[in-house]
Amino acid sequence: MGLLSRVKFKAVQKPGLYSSVGWLQVQTSDADLRSQLKQLIPEQQEFSYWLIDRLLIYDLINVVLPQEGLKKIKVEHGKGIRFRGLSIPECQKLFPAANPGGEPLPEGLLWLLSTGKVPTKDRVESLSKELKSRATVPDHVYKTIDALPVTTHPMSQFATGVQGEFQKAYEKGIHKPKYWEPTYEDSLTLIAQLPIVASYIYRRVYKNGQASQIDDTLDYGANFDRMLGFDEPAMHELMRLYTLLVHFPIHLPLR
Repeated sequence: MGLLSRVKFKAVQKPGLYSSVGWLQVQTSDADLRSQLKQLIPEQQEFSYWLIDRLLIYDLINVVLPQEGLKKIKVEHGKGIRFRGLSIPECQKLFPAANPGGEPLPEGLLWLLSTGKVPTKDRVESLSKELKSRATVPDHVYKTIDALPVTTHPMSQFATGVQGEFQKAYEKGIHKPKYWEPTYEDSLTLIAQLPIVASYIYRRVYKNGQASQIDDTLDYGANFDRMLGFDEPAMHELMRLYTLLVHFPIHLPLR
């Protein structure tokens, strides 16, 4: 018998709450991601107040929580990876694309993983616009990276450029039900800045430090590709698919 099946949960939430959860079914006209999460998260927080019997903290951290997060991304034998139950071909069919018949925009997967719903074109465009509005890297980040030897491992260089607002909110005494708000701000900002910082490090190591700025006319994947130094439309499509299948699934399963 597996660990999760042996754990006894004594729920203290209101009777009938399970039947009212609509994480995958909530309908709303709000087009931005924050508004969606503001409606969805409080309902999920009702399940945070459980009494757990015979469960070590080690098990909670290393078994229960990771499995809860990985329910969003699952690899099935003989079927391949699924995102919220959708296969890769289904994502390619359902998600909006930059070009007719082209690869889906990775912003669509970010929306799906965050809300559990397939986004409309308007919602993907709204999220893409928000990411672009956050895609400004402070000068001191570049200076910190430049202070490191070029031979420093790229991931070590990248770690120096990571900043966040959660710690500031935590130190000010933010209440736990509101933890998601600075987490959301940090997540979206870091996702928006990642292509800029990553491409800067790549160019610093392999292209003599010639940096490139974001193009407001391009989507997330195409911008990342162009800042790395590739301008061919076919490469833009490849980067959209790479970001969809590798970048977001690896970095966002426990959101």
